[in-house]
Amino acid sequence: MSDTFTESRGGETGPGISRENADVGRGNARSPLLLTLLGPLQASRDGLPLPLGPLKQRLVLAVLLTRPNTPVSLEELTDAVWPDDPPRTARKNLQVYVSTLRRVLDPEDLGRLRHGPGGYVLHLGADECDTLRFEDLARRGDAEVRASAPSRAAPLYRQALALWRGEPFSDLAAHADVLRASVERQHARRLTVYEAWAEAQLETGEPAPVADTVDEMVSRHPLRERLRAAQLTALHRVGRRTEALAAYDDCRQQLSRELGLEPGAALQSAYRSLLEEVAPSPRGGPTGSRLLPPDLTDFTGRERELEDVSVQLGREGGPPVLLTGPAGVGKTALAVHVAHHLAARYPDGVVATRLCAEDGSPRPWASVLAELARSLGRPERLPTDREEASTAWRSWLSGRRILLLLDDAPDVTALEPLLPPSGTTAALVTSRSRLPCLESVHRTELPPLSVEEALHLLGRIVGHSRVAAEYTAATRIVTATGLLPFALRAGGNRLSVLRHMPLAQYADRLEHPLEALDELASGGLGVRARLAGAWARLPSATRDTLQALAALPGPAFTLSTAARALGSDGRNAQRALEDLIDVGVLAPPSRPEVTAHVAAGPEAERYELPWLTLLFAREQAAAPGTGR
Repeated sequence: MSDTFTESRGGETGPGISRENADVGRGNARSPLLLTLLGPLQASRDGLPLPLGPLKQRLVLAVLLTRPNTPVSLEELTDAVWPDDPPRTARKNLQVYVSTLRRVLDPEDLGRLRHGPGGYVLHLGADECDTLRFEDLARRGDAEVRASAPSRAAPLYRQALALWRGEPFSDLAAHADVLRASVERQHARRLTVYEAWAEAQLETGEPAPVADTVDEMVSRHPLRERLRAAQLTALHRVGRRTEALAAYDDCRQQLSRELGLEPGAALQSAYRSLLEEVAPSPRGGPTGSRLLPPDLTDFTGRERELEDVSVQLGREGGPPVLLTGPAGVGKTALAVHVAHHLAARYPDGVVATRLCAEDGSPRPWASVLAELARSLGRPERLPTDREEASTAWRSWLSGRRILLLLDDAPDVTALEPLLPPSGTTAALVTSRSRLPCLESVHRTELPPLSVEEALHLLGRIVGHSRVAAEYTAATRIVTATGLLPFALRAGGNRLSVLRHMPLAQYADRLEHPLEALDELASGGLGVRARLAGAWARLPSATRDTLQALAALPGPAFTLSTAARALGSDGRNAQRALEDLIDVGVLAPPSRPEVTAHVAAGPEAERYELPWLTLLFAREQAAAPGTGR
């Protein structure tokens, strides 16, 4: 997901958690403990993993974590650890496991895990266990919904959902019925929270995050009508009406086939809204479609590029504007921001469409063109011939004031049938490639953020006071992300959940070459996945070049260094580097100042691979079957 969520409030505790226990691990004299079970059971202190011991000892801890701050009887623990035939020494063995866990989890407070009336109790604060944190955030989201504040509820729900790293107790559930029952409850709770988030998110007027994520939940719960209603509404509001109709038909058929039921009132209401015409705009307002992803509420910086693109699009009859830059630099975010800002200039419609599918493959031109035509209300079916369809499309656009946002263009061929004629319709195109064969276009290269912009963005995600308190560490973090907004959001969202973690500790992780890509992931945001998509679209020769350059000691190099790494002469090495520049992987080389007495030759030029791209290329070079 590309949306950004606000930092949640701290200092609150759930019901039944004493203030004394809720404060465990938060004071300056204590090290923070974190237990995670929304995935493999793990425990850490100060970010370092704790040894949880053999299987039976981990089972004891897992059962205690199904009911933190609540007594768990010896009988329940015995049934979980020895479901069939407990040994005569079961009670003594349990005492040994508990005694060991006390010392492992909190050697400074052995009373954290204590025995009392009713059994053993593991005392944890809301920030010390991911399921408690999940419930804390979900309850606060529910409270905001009751207060009619969906814009405050949605980020709280989303932070809760981001805590899920996989199947709860994935390494232990098969060993105990009580854990399997807990897993079922956790999945049911996750579904309820997801539905609440989706409804709150739709209320904010930003349906794209729901449309982007709902399919995964529907695949798990295809007959859940509340979820299906959110799916239909989200797809409809982002302009994917055909997919919404297909989703309704699929659900209706499954309900009839498996349960003998018709869709309920909520789902039918969402379906009826698909069939209704869009209400006319107020007098004097825009009359065309407005089908754009939501603008980022924390959009940061880019003043020069914003002015450049806005001025170019403001010139009637001007050429298309092409925004280029590497993966994750924020091209789409800037384009969407500009489109929202200029929407009033285009009363006949402002629409956005992606030219590549989720797997990075180019979408068929006929599909994209048909989607644009439907979105803008063109009633006639376009011809099947490419040239005839393009001519009819341009003829229909002529004289209309429309802004087309053509996102993620893979090549010139994908753009040719879509671009409008010179006139009142404008086109804003984003692409990782510089598309050198595209003529009559205004190019704007989007660089990474400045350090100041990156720090400001990080502060908007995790809190400006937190950044100010550890300014040096925050600077290390933004530098380690390559100053890329996508990576910054991934890291920032992770830090907004891990509020106990010092920024310096997270900076250490990002600066470790083997840990950085693992750390830059939170919920739906994953830098490795974004880089993998960009990697898959590169020609094989370009990937080979990247892998060879990744073997260099660092990201910066000269032409002669590259030639040695590639095993080629200077001319062929330069062509290989130019190919990397063309596809947006490598920035043009930097040159020192040229004086009247000294001319800068090729060896004065220095190239530099983006840090995260370099790390990913090293991973690919080390992967089995690469031949390196």
